[in-house]
Amino acid sequence: MQYRPDRHGEPLSLIGFGCMRFQRGKGKGIDMAKTEEQIMAAIEQGVNYFDTAYIYPGSEAALGEILEKHHARDKVNIATKLPHYMIKKPDDIEHYFQEQLRRLRTDHIDYYLMHMLPEVTTWNRLRELGIEQWLAEKKASGAIRNVGFSNHGSSTTFCELLDAYDWDFCQFQYNYIDEYTQAGRRGMEHAASKGIPIVIMEPLRGGRLVNLLPEKAVKRFQQADPNRTPAEWGLRWLWNQPDITVVLSGMNSLDMVLENCRIASEVQANELTEADFQVYADVIAEINRKIKVGCTGCAYCMPCPRGVDIPGCFRAYNERFSEGFYTGMKEYFMCTTLRGKPSNASLCVQCGRCEQHCPQHIQIREQLKNVKRTMENPVYHIAKGAVRLLGKF
Repeated sequence: MQYRPDRHGEPLSLIGFGCMRFQRGKGKGIDMAKTEEQIMAAIEQGVNYFDTAYIYPGSEAALGEILEKHHARDKVNIATKLPHYMIKKPDDIEHYFQEQLRRLRTDHIDYYLMHMLPEVTTWNRLRELGIEQWLAEKKASGAIRNVGFSNHGSSTTFCELLDAYDWDFCQFQYNYIDEYTQAGRRGMEHAASKGIPIVIMEPLRGGRLVNLLPEKAVKRFQQADPNRTPAEWGLRWLWNQPDITVVLSGMNSLDMVLENCRIASEVQANELTEADFQVYADVIAEINRKIKVGCTGCAYCMPCPRGVDIPGCFRAYNERFSEGFYTGMKEYFMCTTLRGKPSNASLCVQCGRCEQHCPQHIQIREQLKNVKRTMENPVYHIAKGAVRLLGKF
């Protein structure tokens, strides 16, 4: 296993164990026997970063039970996440944190994230509830060692969040398809410029860059190197970039654990060749054949005077057709609607300012109408109403 340092020089394994997708049994509960086998195999292979969250069903409790059983707590770093969207008053922060400690059977969290922090407005709400003083006290006592956040927004909102607090690390979705969407390369470079370690989630888009690749894309990878799987191609693209500290993988089989650990023991930064990058370009071209809007995510169209996240809307709209209804709708809801200030397509007033700056000459206004018609469907409105009723965002 190879390691890269965190902000304080502590070594973190290149591969991190994403605990959201623990293997499930027939009753759909976590299969503890297989999960235990996989976690302990990962630790034996040198994995020392385990990422969970309050809202991952059964995940924190399962991880805590297994680590305690094998006396392995001190061998690993636990990363988990504060469900800020469930916090209504200052005391809620301590309540959820103490519950997480009990679940994880520990007295400290190594890497504590603000979960799905959408923008600075939400962070400011937490500041008003005393989050900064609370974090300072926890860090001083050793109950929290590092503070970070995860984000699914645009590069602009991600960079604004990076500048809003003295973070110890950050986490965002990034892969060879999402190089210029969400936080993207711009966000990565900004984090690196500030010396903030980067943890990558969805390196293979939840397995879609393995299981849902077009046939021609799979053949292109095989043609370039028959010994590399699509998963290995995806992981090597990330580890080729030295500013990336940890890549999370939702490993839920022993074979996956061993394969990912093997790759993480072999890769080197800046090892990819021009021929390799051409392979990625060819694969991306095959994937993009199904997209509806040729948006590159450059964000020259931004900011929208009405607050529409134009690249984010197009990204989710494209995913609706390239990766399926659920994936596209989830992306749209998370990245445009679950924000302090919504940024969905229906906010567009057809002013046309965006089209003056688009280097791809996209008919943005017309395409936003298509996004609204397709994405803001009855399912969307039901989900939006449910969130409002719960008052979580």
